[in-house]
Amino acid sequence: MMSFIGAVLILIAGTLFGFQKAAGFAERPTQIRQLTHALQRLETEIGFAATPLPEALLRTAEGSPESLAAMLRQVSSQVRSPEERSFSEVWEDAVTKHWRETSMGTAERGIVLRLGTTLGISDREDQLKHLKHAVVGLRSEEETARDDQRRYEKMWKSLGLLIAALVVILMV
Repeated sequence: MMSFIGAVLILIAGTLFGFQKAAGFAERPTQIRQLTHALQRLETEIGFAATPLPEALLRTAEGSPESLAAMLRQVSSQVRSPEERSFSEVWEDAVTKHWRETSMGTAERGIVLRLGTTLGISDREDQLKHLKHAVVGLRSEEETARDDQRRYEKMWKSLGLLIAALVVILMV
């Protein structure tokens, strides 16, 4: 009886693991799209409303998902603080801290980090150009993420169950 319960628990755990990995592939394109929309809102705030960068970051955070909003709020508050840190340092710290909360990968992280090196140090037109470039890069990564989702989501769901079944068979 105990071995049966153990086998069922192993099957459940393996299946849940597979579904969790698959969920990461499903969340990634959605989160990239949300990040793209946030950067477009930031672009609008800077370009058309001529809002100063710290305030534009706060306004962008208001309509963003919490993991992204927390990062933008952190950048805005640290840029306003009396500490003598560059915008790129503050941006990199916030991205590093909050990136773990997302399902996005290193390619998207690289795009966002590169953007942080150009924001806040150049004129408005240059910042808009870099924001547009980042949006284009993120859209490309979103297509890649969708391809990965189609390719790997179903595989991980099946693989979790199959590996658990293999463990149960080897135990018996």
